[in-house]
Amino acid sequence: MISRAIEGAQRKVEAHNFDIRKHLIEYDDVMNYQRNAIYKRRQNALLGERLSLDIINILFDVCRDISTQYTSYSDFELKTIELLGMEPPFEASGFTKLSTDQKTEQLFLAAEQHYKSKNEFIASQVIQVAQEAKQHNYSGIQVPISNGQMTTGIVVDADKTISSQGKEVVKEMEKFITLSLIDQEWKEHLREMDDLKQSVQNASYEQKDPLLIYKFESFNLFKIMITKVNKQIVSILAKGHIPI
Repeated sequence: MISRAIEGAQRKVEAHNFDIRKHLIEYDDVMNYQRNAIYKRRQNALLGERLSLDIINILFDVCRDISTQYTSYSDFELKTIELLGMEPPFEASGFTKLSTDQKTEQLFLAAEQHYKSKNEFIASQVIQVAQEAKQHNYSGIQVPISNGQMTTGIVVDADKTISSQGKEVVKEMEKFITLSLIDQEWKEHLREMDDLKQSVQNASYEQKDPLLIYKFESFNLFKIMITKVNKQIVSILAKGHIPI
């Protein structure tokens, strides 16, 4: 009887430990999905091959969010200036006549053109600096970039800057800002996920599945983080310039 009781207790303990490990793996699966999505964006920024495409997609998403969320022209205009650094491409009279898709398309095309023109101007500014650096036998230059609120320095190769007609500076600016913002918000998101993992355990007292709540809430947190990162990237890149 004692042996059977011990064997039964061992089976219960092993089953309990198995359930704990199973739940830990399920919690980790949620984080792995988010981690893979973030690391893919970081890799695109590091390699630079798909970064320009990512930025265009982000720009479109932000334009769609602005067109969807703001129904009054004054709010729409204010948010367009705040995030995109430009005036809306249509007046208040035409705002009410356009559908959400039409607003998104026109705003995106105008924002894309504004961004390209601004980058071309930045590229033209650094050519002379890079040429002067080469004359003094400097291999690299540091270019200050500001969005009106913060200023950072982008270090670029003088030869690549000259050969690319200044486009190397724009490329490095996009890479630096994208990586910085992703890393900053991802670290904050990890802290929020840890807090969420601890808080959902109380759901079992209410006869609810903690894992189900964790999956739902973590998706919302991840969606909020991605939206925040996108808006910050677009805002800084769209308004970024070389301060005089």
